[in-house]
Amino acid sequence: MTTGRGWASFAVAIGLVVLLGACAPRQDEGDPVERMGAQEIFTLAERTLEQDPGGTEAARLFSEVERLHPYTEWARRSLVMQAYAHHQARRYDDARSAAQRYLEVFPGSPDAAWARYILALSYYDQIDAIGRDQALTLEALRALRDVIELHPESEYARSARLKFDLAFDHLAAKEMEIGRYYLTDGHYAAAINRFRVVVEEFQTTTHTPEALHRLVECYLALGLATEAQTAGAILGHNYASSGFYQDSYALLTGQGLSPEASDGDGWLQRIWRQTLRGEWL
Repeated sequence: MTTGRGWASFAVAIGLVVLLGACAPRQDEGDPVERMGAQEIFTLAERTLEQDPGGTEAARLFSEVERLHPYTEWARRSLVMQAYAHHQARRYDDARSAAQRYLEVFPGSPDAAWARYILALSYYDQIDAIGRDQALTLEALRALRDVIELHPESEYARSARLKFDLAFDHLAAKEMEIGRYYLTDGHYAAAINRFRVVVEEFQTTTHTPEALHRLVECYLALGLATEAQTAGAILGHNYASSGFYQDSYALLTGQGLSPEASDGDGWLQRIWRQTLRGEWL
């Protein structure tokens, strides 16, 4: 038989159970995003990205649109926005992965040019010091060329061209750096090989005048006057106002030589003939 005090204790215990049950989080509540529509999540993700461009939450929210509403237009837009959000946060590998996935799934969509541009930037924005490995520069050039060739009328084409020229110049700078190192150490043949690469493959960059001048220096050091004169002739024909030409001219005339090309089948003579025909540069 239950006493009055027993019923009171039992009632208190029941009350505590009910109270604790009301205060504890419901196991089925989950992430509130689960109960939101595609456009709602997308809008939330955009707002989150504006407030914290370097955070990870925006990218997560964009991925939730794709996961929860995979066959909607918002899912397509969210995938390219994931790439953009990762790039803004300098998570370049993640940006590249999302952009590539977008291009695989939606190659002909209105945002394909943007996705391809983000992909190119994921390489380009990692190019920094000249001494760094140039693999990323090569990847950037390939990706930027794709933007230029596949989307020539897009709003990203002009920027891609400018960045392509800068990345191309970056590669030439690397060759020049190595060439100067060899020249300083007296390894003239190795230096000539590097400067030749600049003259033949990077002739549209800002480094070509110096490369020609360094060739004059190298060939004079080796006693190869004909090659030195031909390099000087090419330099004078294309960059007569350059300080490098003035330096080469002084070097040549100081040894009783002049910057003029001679006949022959060497690589510099070939470039000289192309220069005269307007086929070089």
